[in-house]
Amino acid sequence: MFHRCFQFFNVWDYKFLRMLSVGVYLLLPTCTASQNTVHSGEFIVEPPTLENLGFEWKIDGDDNRNAEVLVEYRAAGSDSDWKQGMPLLRIGGEKITERAGIDYVTPAMFAGSILDLHSDTEYECRFTLRDPDGVEGEAVKTVTVRTRAEPKEAHDGRILHVYPQHWKGEKQEPAFTGLMEAYNGSQKAIGDWYLVDENQVKPGDIIMLHGGLYRADRSDYINPESIPFDGTYFLTAKGTAQRPIVIKAAGDGEVLFDGAGAHTLFNVMATEHHIFEGITFINADRVFDAGRKKITGANGLTIRNCRFEEVGEAIRTEYAGSKNFYIVDNLIIGRNDRYRLLGWTDRRHSNPGPYGKYLLNSYMAIKVYGSGHVIAYNSIAYFHDGISISTYGSPEQERQLRAVSIDIYNNDIHLVNDDFIEADGGVHNIRIMRNRGVNAAQSGLSAQPLFGGPAYFIRNVLYHIPSGGAFKFYNQPAGLVAYHNTFIADITKNLEIHSNSHFRNNLFLSRDHRKGIAVFPFATSYSTSDYNGYRPNQGVERQYVWITPSLWKVRDYSLSYKDSWSFETLEGFSRTSGLEEHGITVDYNIFKDLQQPDPQKPHTIYHATDLNFKLKPNSKAVDAGMKIPNVNDDSTGKAPDLGALEVGLPTPIFGCRGHGRALDKPFYR
Repeated sequence: MFHRCFQFFNVWDYKFLRMLSVGVYLLLPTCTASQNTVHSGEFIVEPPTLENLGFEWKIDGDDNRNAEVLVEYRAAGSDSDWKQGMPLLRIGGEKITERAGIDYVTPAMFAGSILDLHSDTEYECRFTLRDPDGVEGEAVKTVTVRTRAEPKEAHDGRILHVYPQHWKGEKQEPAFTGLMEAYNGSQKAIGDWYLVDENQVKPGDIIMLHGGLYRADRSDYINPESIPFDGTYFLTAKGTAQRPIVIKAAGDGEVLFDGAGAHTLFNVMATEHHIFEGITFINADRVFDAGRKKITGANGLTIRNCRFEEVGEAIRTEYAGSKNFYIVDNLIIGRNDRYRLLGWTDRRHSNPGPYGKYLLNSYMAIKVYGSGHVIAYNSIAYFHDGISISTYGSPEQERQLRAVSIDIYNNDIHLVNDDFIEADGGVHNIRIMRNRGVNAAQSGLSAQPLFGGPAYFIRNVLYHIPSGGAFKFYNQPAGLVAYHNTFIADITKNLEIHSNSHFRNNLFLSRDHRKGIAVFPFATSYSTSDYNGYRPNQGVERQYVWITPSLWKVRDYSLSYKDSWSFETLEGFSRTSGLEEHGITVDYNIFKDLQQPDPQKPHTIYHATDLNFKLKPNSKAVDAGMKIPNVNDDSTGKAPDLGALEVGLPTPIFGCRGHGRALDKPFYR
């Protein structure tokens, strides 16, 4: 069944007429041949991460958008066959607007990533620009790029031993009381002398923190931690990639930094190449302040194998020049409600958002801007948002000051008041892969907005998002790519249009409620969706809602829900739209053992350790997907399976690979 009136033609003719209009668009008169010919421009290699590489290729022409860039790669110096990568995404002409007054149009270009490589390895990458209308300039570009190595301490670094003020045992020399005494090299620089840094740490130094409690009384004028009045450790030294400054637990007991209620515990925004490892941080509003917009920010910051408890934020930078953070294997626990799911707009909340004051007891666990960041294998719970890119605004003119080449993968996020992961403010090559999120009050994955993309959402698992849905694609984001996700949530809350969006091999199964299962609010006629699986919600007529530009239009940013068509069946939707030609309907029986969230109890808390997202080997979703190079090359059957978990392959690790890895029920309760 469908709903929409047409004055000049029957709705069932729309698919044919759309194909005809696209055909006419592609066969423009010869007088426009020079505009249809693609002109090769600047080729950009983005900052590499440990496992992924990002690229941009500027172009002119190709007005009919039929050019493409094929991608191949192999280890440098080898004679092995080239591997096929995903084609770069064609970008250009998409419009992004935002409530704060943003009005941005994406430039003509291609962009994309090569995924899941080995760290510290050199790769030969070949890109072939093709266009039936002809290519002017360089058509084949081959570059050699090395992925980043995991940061590590210098093997010959000077070791400085730091002890808490109440240490009773023997001390190794050189010995210091408190971190700042070693970091600034000024012993007993208490009171007004706390800023003296006569012998500050040098590149390669390793500060060994011995076990105990590091807690300053910031109202004490002569506190031995040398952080009077504001309670903040201000660190400003510069290490190098080869010789970072390391601050790590010595291994003789837990190293516990208690912020004692300070707003900021560590200000590291002036640092370069610092490593923090094996430390516990508690009782601070923000543990690491690593950068502020238009001011300054850290570079090469590594925080790994640390534990954060009862904090408002763990790590934050909003400086566009921040680069190459490595945030891995941390356990991060906020202050928000642990026993019920209450969003910031929830009327059941004691201080709900639009209806009163919503208290940010904990804001975002991790928030970044800049380039080259890796945020992986972290376990996060009880925050407003889990992991976010800053909603920074329109991209800076200088490309080195843009949010590009950011990896967010294999994180485990439990119970947030808003969204699990936000790509908001990202520009190109944002890679959100293999994350698990359970219990989000508003939305699962957000992009409000995205400035061209691609933002890759690949093999994520989400469960129980009762108020919103799988996506929050607001403020006209452009360049969304969603492959192989398992969403136990619908996509009907997302009614705002987005452009240049592409969906393949996903599963969408929701809890039964009064809305349908999927909305496709496409502002661009070249957005696509196919090979996805949907579970219709029982008793709902408007299951599939489609918003698209009218005939002869390529983009239309005036569209809204009033311009939608709706369909009761997937077959009817596909027949009319041309989308989901290979899409299927599914139910929870495709899983080995997974039930829908209780539709009558939206505030219930579920635990990931109780949930099994694996498919039954012979279920309808098995072998129902399409091949996507560099994404499902390891599929085990006749075709890839739908969803995040392929039958016959191991389940990815979600969250910390060390302490508190599973975020299991005993921990929560």
